[in-house]
Amino acid sequence: MKFVFGPVPSRRLGQSLGVDPIPLKTCNWNCVYCQLGRTTPLTNARGEFFPRQEIFAEIQRSLQQLPPGRADWVTFVGSGETCLYSGLGWLIRQVKQITSLPVAVITNGSLLYLPEVRRELQTADAVLPSLDAGDAALYRRINRPLPRLTFERLVAGLIAFRREYSGRLWVEVMLLKGMNDSQPALEAIAKTLNSIHPDQIHISLPTRPPAEPWVLPAENDRLQAALAILGEVAHIVPPEGGYLGLDSQDDLPQALLGILTRHPMGEQELIAALERRAPGASRQLLQQLAESGQVKVVERYGKRFWSAARTRHPQVGLERNNRQKRP
Repeated sequence: MKFVFGPVPSRRLGQSLGVDPIPLKTCNWNCVYCQLGRTTPLTNARGEFFPRQEIFAEIQRSLQQLPPGRADWVTFVGSGETCLYSGLGWLIRQVKQITSLPVAVITNGSLLYLPEVRRELQTADAVLPSLDAGDAALYRRINRPLPRLTFERLVAGLIAFRREYSGRLWVEVMLLKGMNDSQPALEAIAKTLNSIHPDQIHISLPTRPPAEPWVLPAENDRLQAALAILGEVAHIVPPEGGYLGLDSQDDLPQALLGILTRHPMGEQELIAALERRAPGASRQLLQQLAESGQVKVVERYGKRFWSAARTRHPQVGLERNNRQKRP
């Protein structure tokens, strides 16, 4: 399918049937930890990149084919910034009419300063924005947004949305070693979150291949410090586990490509999932996709991940050499 993928195991939403309404990688941030690689170029222009009726028809088809109990959420999660899709509000409302599954939106939160975006998200059951810094300098360093998307605008949008939104607001903090895991950085994040009043704070670590090869997850002692500093509504998001939804897909290579484009996977986990669907054929299938030029291997943390070939993950050795050459 073109827009719908999974269900995939989500660290925060159990089994999630994903809906991606934007082209890879359409985003206004260039986060150092992004699992989909670097953003080139950055954009803040909202648009209906694909016809909304076409996306909705695919969602309907997927829900009809979904075995009972296989998915916990329908999740709008773009291969970039989800709220850049201008028909998002319409899609959320339509989905709510055809399924009892709750609807979530994963977003970086950068467009919540716009009243029209806040209105579009009102009918979602949960909205999951990000806040990885408590000051403008660290925000620039980690999230690398377009210049007009200031830290002050991000926080003001989150505060305004919380004031208007009655659903579940779950804010994610991605904890990175040597960047936002110090005592002062965590206290600044806590102060900012106290002004937003989220229902939950999700402390996460980068477990999929980050855009920049030098990005590392925070150490366990800093993770525990974050838990203490961020307060009662904070909890650590465990590594994902669950079932990769390939059962009902007739075209296995295309179904797999749809998942890897939005959800890079570790090689061992991927092979285990494929063996359940096509015993004995998993490595051959991956080799065929790699030879076709549609997927690639990204090495991070001493581990092999499979991702769409179009993602921009610099090679570790090449990036190291480039840094050494810089004056």
